[in-house]
Amino acid sequence: MNGVRVELHGIVKRFGPVQVLHGVDLAFEPGRIVGLLGENGAGKSTLMKILAGYEAPSEGDVLVNARLVRFDGPRAAEAEGIVLIHQEFNLAEDLTVAQNIFLGHEKRRGWWLDDTAMRATARTVLDEVGLHKVNPDTRVRDLIVAERQLVEIAKALSRHARVLIMDEPTATLTPSETGRLFELMARLKAEGVTVVFISHKLDEVERVTDEVVVMRDGRVVAREPTAAITRAQMANLMVGRELADLYPPRHAVSADAPVLLSVQGLCVPGWAEDVSFEVRAGEVFGFAGLVGAGRTELFEGLLGLRERSARAVEIDGRAVRPRSPREAADAGLTYLSEDRKGRGLHVRFGLRENLTLMALQRHANPWLKPASEAAALEQAVRDFGIRTGSLTVPAGSLSGGNQQKLALAKVLHPGPRVVVLDEPTRGVDIGAKREIYALIRRLADEGRAVVVISSELMELIGLCHRVAVMRAGRLQATLSAEHLNEQELIAHATGTH
Repeated sequence: MNGVRVELHGIVKRFGPVQVLHGVDLAFEPGRIVGLLGENGAGKSTLMKILAGYEAPSEGDVLVNARLVRFDGPRAAEAEGIVLIHQEFNLAEDLTVAQNIFLGHEKRRGWWLDDTAMRATARTVLDEVGLHKVNPDTRVRDLIVAERQLVEIAKALSRHARVLIMDEPTATLTPSETGRLFELMARLKAEGVTVVFISHKLDEVERVTDEVVVMRDGRVVAREPTAAITRAQMANLMVGRELADLYPPRHAVSADAPVLLSVQGLCVPGWAEDVSFEVRAGEVFGFAGLVGAGRTELFEGLLGLRERSARAVEIDGRAVRPRSPREAADAGLTYLSEDRKGRGLHVRFGLRENLTLMALQRHANPWLKPASEAAALEQAVRDFGIRTGSLTVPAGSLSGGNQQKLALAKVLHPGPRVVVLDEPTRGVDIGAKREIYALIRRLADEGRAVVVISSELMELIGLCHRVAVMRAGRLQATLSAEHLNEQELIAHATGTH
């Protein structure tokens, strides 16, 4: 198949009075993998949504093979071979995998849908992305997060993309799944496909791309061959300043610090078996493991979101048995879900409504007091560094990093003694990561117990005092800071120790 050359000339984008793109000029050549970097809010996703037909530019032109085009929606862009895989899943959960792959592009035989042909093609593209064990007739709601991400990629492949834009495609994938994706990208490149790879994982950008484009504040500030730029230079260009150490200093936990969370013999059927651990005041306690190891499900059981049993659970010395996240919060434990838009925030609600949802009684006496909520939001915006042009916008209008800061502010608003953060920096840029790491350290320094579930091993090594490693639902080992390294964590997670 022939490649496609796309050009963006003088692209300006305004949302009301706010200008987010300032005359961007950019071209993508066939058969290249280009890393597109920038902090959340730099304009990367908006620019790619314009290229893929989801947004119209306020000013400027899009050219495909030197031909001026005007897209009235994503289907028009797909007709030109330009396909965007969104960072947030764009799947219908109640439909099957095959139905999702062909949604809006159904194959027909006469008047009827050709389900046999769609299943066969779905099987082919699922195999291409490594989902050999997923049946095309499986409902999307029954897939885990990593499988949904790969279905999104399979859907894009079924569109015969010539320009494939991937927005954080590896955020939910295991190292082996990521490796298979990179092999697929290399095959697409060899076939003349242009791949635009948006990622905050600079080691992956360094590994897989031919060149990098860096955006900041709605402008392109650098374009370099990947081999000519270091990760540190990429990070500094993204934030516009030298980045000091990413992780704040780790303070020792006193041996007589009180145990704020004690879990003994916790079982979540099908996911976790006889898990016991303790977390002390001032401690950052990590959970490592491969996708499917049971980490998230363990804590969903602890909060009453899944069936579970336990010999004993104590929060701040009091025996508890939460039946819901609200009961857990009342007992002093709050949980930030890995699914920011599905379970962390109500993206159509305003910032104020999201922030105070878990602690409404604090702002009602007995009627809800908007002024009290507004004051709390202003304080949270200052404390958490939430960047927004207005305090009255819906949460969904914030960039990914600022949504995550709002979600953190929400779970901390009730004033918990124990905070569980599931993938707290997934899909956020390196500047926002640094701010979230500083916040986690601040929570520990305030005397709270912090649990961090993360798939990024360096994150756990840089932040935690101890890390528990799970594999196949069982706790394999708990490593102290002096024994934390990637090799040890991987060995315990894969059972090769």
